[in-house]
Amino acid sequence: MTTVVRGTSDTLTRDALAVLQPGFVGTTAPDWVLRHIGEGLGSVGLFGRNIVSPEQVAALTAQLRAERDDILVAIDEESGDVTRLEVREGSSFPGNYALGTVDDPGLTREVAHQLGRMLADCGVNLNWAPTADVNANPDNPVIGVRSFGDDARLVTRHTLAYVEGMQAAGVAACLKHFPGHGDTNVDSHHAMPRIDVGMDTLRIRDLPPFRDTLSARPKAVMSAHILLPALDPERPATLSPQILGGLLREELGFDGLIITDGIEMKAISATYGIERGTVLAIAAGADAICVGGGLCDEETVLQLRDALVAAVRNGDLAEERLADAAARVRSLADWTRRTRTAPEPGAAQQEGSASGPGVGLVAARRAVRVTAGELPYEPVTAAPYVASFAPVTNIAVSTETPWGVLPELRKLLPDTQGDTFDASETDASALVGKVLAGAGDRRIVAVVRDVHRHGWMSAGLDALLAARPDTVVVEMGLNRDRPRGALHIATHGAARVCGEAAAEIITGRGTGG
Repeated sequence: MTTVVRGTSDTLTRDALAVLQPGFVGTTAPDWVLRHIGEGLGSVGLFGRNIVSPEQVAALTAQLRAERDDILVAIDEESGDVTRLEVREGSSFPGNYALGTVDDPGLTREVAHQLGRMLADCGVNLNWAPTADVNANPDNPVIGVRSFGDDARLVTRHTLAYVEGMQAAGVAACLKHFPGHGDTNVDSHHAMPRIDVGMDTLRIRDLPPFRDTLSARPKAVMSAHILLPALDPERPATLSPQILGGLLREELGFDGLIITDGIEMKAISATYGIERGTVLAIAAGADAICVGGGLCDEETVLQLRDALVAAVRNGDLAEERLADAAARVRSLADWTRRTRTAPEPGAAQQEGSASGPGVGLVAARRAVRVTAGELPYEPVTAAPYVASFAPVTNIAVSTETPWGVLPELRKLLPDTQGDTFDASETDASALVGKVLAGAGDRRIVAVVRDVHRHGWMSAGLDALLAARPDTVVVEMGLNRDRPRGALHIATHGAARVCGEAAAEIITGRGTGG
C-alpha cells in the first residue's frame, strides 16, 4: 500500500479520527457522532444498546450514511450466544460450536451467508466475526462455544467457509482473536491472559485458522489482548510490532485491516491506559481501534484522537504509520460501498440455497446430540418444570439475551413453568429442595451450561437426578461432562434456535443429529 506523508494538522486530525471505531448510546446517532463523521471518523460500532429491530437499524445506518456514504458500520454479530442484532430475542442461527459439531462446511457457509444478508439489509457492512480461536483449553472462560472446536483443522475449514459466506453477502468478515485466544484461562475483558507455549505449538495449533484462511481474502483481522512470550515477552499481541507487523503482515502476508479488540478492556486499559494503548497499537501495526463496548461518549473519542495527534507531533508515532492505517480503513470502506451494488463472486450461488431463511434452525437441529439413559425414555407430553442452572455469563454475551429451553417449551406446552438457579446455591440438598418444591408432580427438565466447569452445578444436578431419575438434562454449553439423566441433550450452544431444537426432542417431535 502506498504511503503518503501528510503535512497539515487538518489531515493529521482526519487520519486520527479515521482509525477509531467508537460505539455510542441510543437507537439514533447522536449529534456528536454525525459531526465527527463529517470531520473524518471512519467507522462506528453497533452494540445491543443500539438495536430495537432490523427496520430501526436500517434507519440508523441510513442516518449515518447521509453524513458520508462510505462509513464503516461494524457489529459484533457472531450469532449463537453472542448476538447483537437479535439481542433481546436470541439468535436465529446457532454459533460456531454447533456448526463445528455438524462439521459441514457447506452448512457453515450458508449460515454465514444468510447472516450476512441480514446484516447487509440493515446497512451493516463490517462484522467483527468469525471467532477463529481453537478452544484448546476446556476451562476457557471467554471463548468456549464461540469457537468451532478444539481441533485446528476443523476450525480452519469452518473459518474459511464462514468468511466466504459472509463476504459473498457484501459484509466484511473479521477473523479474531489473532494469534489465538483459545488456550487462556483468564478473560481479557478483566485481566491480561498469558499463554506459555512454544512456537511449535502456536504454529501447529493456534495459527492455522488465521494463516490458512487468508486464501479467502478476509477483509479484517482482530488482535487479541494476550501475552505470548514465545512471540513477544514484553507486549500483548495488540501492542506488539513482532506479532502484528512481523508475524501477521510480513510472514503471513495479510494486507487487510488489522483491528484491535476493545481497547477499553482491562488487559489494555488497566496496564497501559486507553490513550497510550491506542498509540502503541497503531505504532505496532494496527489500523483501527475498537472502542465502545463500555466507553461510548464523545470525550473518549476526542481523547484518543488527540492522543494520536500528539504522538505524531512528539515523535512517538510515525506520521506515515498513522496515514497508512487511515488509508487501510478507507480502502475497506470503499470495498463495502462498491459491494452494495456488486456483491462478491459466489453470491449468486448462495442466493439459490434450498434451505432458505430457515437454515439456522436446520443447523441447530443437526447439531443436537442425544444420549438415552438406562430406562426407556417417555417424551414429555404434559407441561413440565424447567430448572435452569445459570453460570455467570461471560462478558461477551449480553445479559439481555435469553437462553435455555423454557420459552421454546412454552410454545409447545403452554403451561410450562420454571425457575433459574445460580452459583449462590452452594448447598446441593437445598438446591434440589427448591427444584422439587417448584416442580411438584411435573416432569423436570434441568438445563445446564458448561457443567464441567462448575462444581455447584454438577453437584446439584447429581442430587437432582438421585431424587428424580426421570429428569431430562439439556447441556447448552461445552459438552465435556458425562451424559446424565433419563435423556441427555447436548445442543452445543444456547441460541434461541438451539433451545427450539431441544424442545422438539424433549416432547418427542425431533430426533437430533
